[in-house]
Amino acid sequence: MQRKTIQLIALVFLVQVVLACAVCQAQAEKTSYPAMAPLDQYLITDANSEIALARSAAPASISDAAEVMVLGPKGYTTAVKGTNDFLCIVERSWGAATDAPEFWNPKIRAPNCFNQAAARTFAPIFLMKTKLVLAGKSKAEIAAAIASALDDKDKKELPALEPGAMCYMMSKQQYLNDEGMNWHPHLMFFVPGDAAKSWGADLPGSPVIAANDPEERATIMMVVVGKWSDGTPYATH
Repeated sequence: MQRKTIQLIALVFLVQVVLACAVCQAQAEKTSYPAMAPLDQYLITDANSEIALARSAAPASISDAAEVMVLGPKGYTTAVKGTNDFLCIVERSWGAATDAPEFWNPKIRAPNCFNQAAARTFAPIFLMKTKLVLAGKSKAEIAAAIASALDDKDKKELPALEPGAMCYMMSKQQYLNDEGMNWHPHLMFFVPGDAAKSWGADLPGSPVIAANDPEERATIMMVVVGKWSDGTPYATH
């Protein structure tokens, strides 16, 4: 029962996850976040604060040498150049699927630290979604544009997902949604297609939680870890 609860919570709050209950989603859309809030609600005024938050996604041994991007009125820009091929970024609510009820939740702050494979081939999906959001595109237009880019055989905009793509989400300060809030420190692995079965995900005793993300043509494999990025233990409730 406890594992099923964890799986359901994961499906609710993570950047790339579709809720199973369309009725609940429709109700949430009507009462919570039916449209984009004013842009300044998504921004972090102090760039240094955003840099620190982004770096909190992973242990300092990784994030201190990573590239860091911050969000401004015109999109994400590089605030710190890295030396280890990792990319740290604070995702906003539109990292989720377009039909997620909190797609426009301005409170969401999801620090990610992508390895090189994910920085090159998975993070670009979120960066493209950001440009579309800031251009005033609707959810339907965003989904259609992402699908078109992923279908492009030349892969000029969105390259094919590379093997080994993963990221750290171990920030104690992360706010992933209104229900799960900072949830658990965890790692995410990005696998093309619907790959839960091949990973043994969601089976009794398996530490792997799977979230299929059709919009991004990937399955996100989540593994909860026992410590936050600062080394303090995660306390279960």
